[in-house]
Amino acid sequence: MTRVRVESFSISLDGFGAGPNQDMENPLGVGGTDLHKWAFPTRTFQQKVFGGEDGTTGLDDEFAVRGFTNIGAWILGRNMFGPVRGPWPDMNWKGWWGENPPYHVPTFILTHHARPSIHMEGGTTFHFITGGIDEALEQARAVANGLDVRIGGGPDTIRQYLRAGLIDEMHIAISPVLLGRGERLFEGVDMRGLGYQCVQSVASEKATHVVLRRQKEQ
Repeated sequence: MTRVRVESFSISLDGFGAGPNQDMENPLGVGGTDLHKWAFPTRTFQQKVFGGEDGTTGLDDEFAVRGFTNIGAWILGRNMFGPVRGPWPDMNWKGWWGENPPYHVPTFILTHHARPSIHMEGGTTFHFITGGIDEALEQARAVANGLDVRIGGGPDTIRQYLRAGLIDEMHIAISPVLLGRGERLFEGVDMRGLGYQCVQSVASEKATHVVLRRQKEQ
């Protein structure tokens, strides 16, 4: 059965999931890179995201591994795809990751501006969805072939799916940093009221990993 999951999403101690002022020099917003110091050195991220050969193992890597396990499709907000705002000025921008993005499955980009799909190396195809979160999820489920759908962010995209009651499980990594500004992940979201409970909490040297799961209505 296909589940909808958030994995390896990092937030600061003051609740921010992205820094302010995203641009080419700051893909995660100013200070946003500091949120992911637990993830970047891991063997999983080094191999799957950065194209390296090795990295650290242990608890952080175990959570990184689970984020790529049993995933048949991804959904991303437009800001996760790139810094371009408004209508597409041209078709040259193909994401932050070069010719071989780390997804390797169909990946659906939420946007208000239509664009033809982009077929990348390694099995990633970017599809641009203008019909909102429900349309994106419907298409993602259809191609996931029974595997799970991962909601990759950013914070606003995750909040939309949370409010709609569509996310089954979340892994959040709380990094020991303060951003002060940016976009808070849970801004205006009543997680308890939506039925989420913390089912796991464990700390490494670089992050506290928590797993939140939505309890099924009786």
